[in-house]
Amino acid sequence: MGKGPELKFYNTLTREKAPFTPIDPNNVRMYVCGPTVYDFAHIGNARPAIVFDVLYRLLRHVYGESHVTYVRNITDVDDKINARALRDHPGMELNAAIRLVTEKTEAQYHQDVAALGCLAPTVEPRATDNIRQMVAIIQSLLDKGHAYVAEGGEGREVLFATASMADYGQLSKRKLEDQQAGARIAVEAHKRNPGDFVLWKQSEANEPGWPADFTENGQTIAIYGRPGWHIECSAMSQRYLGDTFDIHGGGLDLIFPHHENEIAQSRCAHGTHVMANLWMHNGFVQVEGRKMSKSEGNFVTIHELLATEKFGGRSWPGEVLRLAMLMTHYREPIDFSVKRLEEAERLIAKWPAIEDDGSAPSEAVIAALADDLNTVAAVQVLHALAQAGAPEFAASAALLGLTPKARQLDSALVEGIEAIIAMRLEMLKAKNFAEADRIRDELLAKGIQLKDGKDKETGERVTTWEIKR
Repeated sequence: MGKGPELKFYNTLTREKAPFTPIDPNNVRMYVCGPTVYDFAHIGNARPAIVFDVLYRLLRHVYGESHVTYVRNITDVDDKINARALRDHPGMELNAAIRLVTEKTEAQYHQDVAALGCLAPTVEPRATDNIRQMVAIIQSLLDKGHAYVAEGGEGREVLFATASMADYGQLSKRKLEDQQAGARIAVEAHKRNPGDFVLWKQSEANEPGWPADFTENGQTIAIYGRPGWHIECSAMSQRYLGDTFDIHGGGLDLIFPHHENEIAQSRCAHGTHVMANLWMHNGFVQVEGRKMSKSEGNFVTIHELLATEKFGGRSWPGEVLRLAMLMTHYREPIDFSVKRLEEAERLIAKWPAIEDDGSAPSEAVIAALADDLNTVAAVQVLHALAQAGAPEFAASAALLGLTPKARQLDSALVEGIEAIIAMRLEMLKAKNFAEADRIRDELLAKGIQLKDGKDKETGERVTTWEIKR
């Protein structure tokens, strides 16, 4: 323990970068919101998996592998999952159908993130295995006056009373009075406050559910139902990390309402000042300059990138996808594009094979990561190490999770390819198409595939290349 420089991270809760001091250096605890396993994970889901894997690796390096606990949950209670289970397995008992649907997508998620170089978390709890913990937290909130039972439009609900928490909204900096203006009258009808949110909701006969008895004002109320989204993470983090822990991570889109409501539930149930000391959020992911959506036609899953030709007319190695993500700081938005992947692939192609020789990672790489996980600077240092043939290269690459198994093209060969491509472009300008085709075919026989196109700004012919795998 205690290796390297002091760790400093940006805390969304305080809006500032500050030194990181774990509650217990012998057990550094981190929780990250994992996938909702109703469909294959998309490229936006890949970013938090990669970002917090790098953080996990850094913490293990600084404090020791056995002194870091990383919990990443599996959300398998969700209305979209219910609908998919009914569609894919008609006639089957619904809870069993849900397990079938989520086990398939969960297995694919594990396969995908492993291909991206991510380590398995220490614990990976499923929401359905933690219902008892959720019910216990909800009852604690009822006992302390932070929750109440109401008759909603879809049956009975247990709701969190946001007005009962004096400083609700600390993470997102939203005030309760700001939320009332946009609230629907239908929502206000059964809520004490428009910002109140569901902890437990009644299930219909064709919906999954669990029996739960709640006590309010001395009266026992039985509600066969299912948990709200936010209570799931409060229960799983508390079970495996305690009432208060070190780091909570996730995407920027989860700050409100998910993480805000996690904080409210957990703090009020356990009587703590904070839920987690440090809150870290990665930025959004766009695809080819646009927000990713199925209607835009740019929705792409990790599996499609790894195993199909949907994106850029080819599949992409996991280490290339990972490096493309790490070439932007985790808090900045990222434009995921074919051009970016090609840039990452060309960079990797200039690096030597990853061979573990027992060397320690470069202090400069560690220092970059210690400064709010600056992977951009770390990659720059890593490239310089590769070019210099430094012995620290392999361990430094491993610290970033960049460990391609196959030997990459060396720098001299890359420069040679670029020179050959330049010569071929001159042949094309001179209309010597036969020679240009011969060069293309010769490179293809060596596993180098050329792609001709035009520069969007100048209209001039450009040629890029890739390793044909």
